[in-house]
Amino acid sequence: MTNTAKPERAFIATAALVFAASTAVTIAWCSSMSSMPGMPWMRMPDQSWPAAVATFLGMWIVMMIAMMLPVLAPMLLRYHRAVSAAGAPQLARLTIVVAVAYFLVWAAFGLAVYPVGIALAETVMTRPSLARMTPLALGLVVMIAGLLQFTAWKARQLACCRATPAQDLRADSRTAFRHGLLLGIRCSRCCLGLTAILFSLGVMDLRAMAMVTAAIGLERHSPAGYRLAHLTGALAALAGLWVIVRTAL
Repeated sequence: MTNTAKPERAFIATAALVFAASTAVTIAWCSSMSSMPGMPWMRMPDQSWPAAVATFLGMWIVMMIAMMLPVLAPMLLRYHRAVSAAGAPQLARLTIVVAVAYFLVWAAFGLAVYPVGIALAETVMTRPSLARMTPLALGLVVMIAGLLQFTAWKARQLACCRATPAQDLRADSRTAFRHGLLLGIRCSRCCLGLTAILFSLGVMDLRAMAMVTAAIGLERHSPAGYRLAHLTGALAALAGLWVIVRTAL
């Protein structure tokens, strides 16, 4: 066994365990909240807003680990190989730093959309006249998100996410943290349309999460990634249009 084989096998095993644990917790949370209208946006009775934000952020981070770790793991492995000269103990620590920085970006994304989710949930629950327009609005969001998959902007973001990291990355924590932030920023931008579809279908909907995760993973790591991104976009645009037409009739 080579010097790099053991660290890589340890990395793959660790990633698999983290994915399994985060997926199990996410499934448990989604199942427990399936009968609670407005969740995960609405706070529980007698719950303070800081506690509600902390609860949402905890659920969001675990959910994003379950969704995005299969997408991130190949990128982490490429980073792992690029800085393998650092030695196994430091290499493991640097890889963790990259992953933490990556998910910090997604945590910030969650904090940014939380107020929007609260406003939309309260509107739907307190204004029946506007709530009746919800399917039309969601169909429009899904259609626009699908069309976004065909844009040159999307192609640029996808190209950045599919790129192999530079081989001259320095093996230090600051460089690792910056690299993780860059991966997170690029990934969140590339996933913008698909994430919008997830929010439209239901952020705690397990089937929606599985479909979006599969779409992101395929376009990111499949040799036919760009064509698959277009296929996903076409399906989403048609689905959104169908919802709009059905609502309007």
